[in-house]
Amino acid sequence: MAKIHEALKPIQWLIGTWESISAKGSFPTIKDFTYKEVIKFESLGQPLLNYESRSKHPVSGAPMHLESGFLRIKPGTNEIAFMVSHNFGLVVLEEGTGDEQGLQLVSKSVDRMSFAKDPAVKKIQKRYRLNADGTLQIETDMETSNTPLTNHLVAVYKRNE
Repeated sequence: MAKIHEALKPIQWLIGTWESISAKGSFPTIKDFTYKEVIKFESLGQPLLNYESRSKHPVSGAPMHLESGFLRIKPGTNEIAFMVSHNFGLVVLEEGTGDEQGLQLVSKSVDRMSFAKDPAVKKIQKRYRLNADGTLQIETDMETSNTPLTNHLVAVYKRNE
C-alpha cells in the first residue's frame, strides 16, 4: 500500500473498497430501482485518491453503471475537487469540502458527449457521511433539463476488509 499523502489526512477514512448494503434510486421521470455497488478509493501517495465505482443489477448481476475519476484535496485546506466520468457519456467536476465526518460536493461543470441520451444532466450535488457504525452513506441529488434538483440516489456501504 502506498504512503498516504499528508494532505489526505482529513479524508483518509474513505480509502478502501466499500460494498453497498442498501442502494436505491428514484427520480420523477423513472421507475424506482435498487442496485448493488462496489466503490473504491485508492491512494498512490499523491494529494488525491483514485476512484472507481461499479454497479450491477441486484438480481441478475448485469452491469448497470461504471464511474471512474479522481478526488483531489487542496493541501493545507479542506477544499476538495472530484472529477468523475460516467460510462453513459457524462463528465462531472464537483467541488466542495471534506473532513473526518464527510464530504459535501456540488457540480461546478457538467458536460456530456453530443449523442448522449436526453434529458441532459445539469447539476449534481452529493453528500458523503461516515456513520457512527462505520458505514458510509452517500446521497446524490440531480437536476436535469426537465426536472429540478431532486434526490436521485441513497446508498449505504460497508468497508470490505
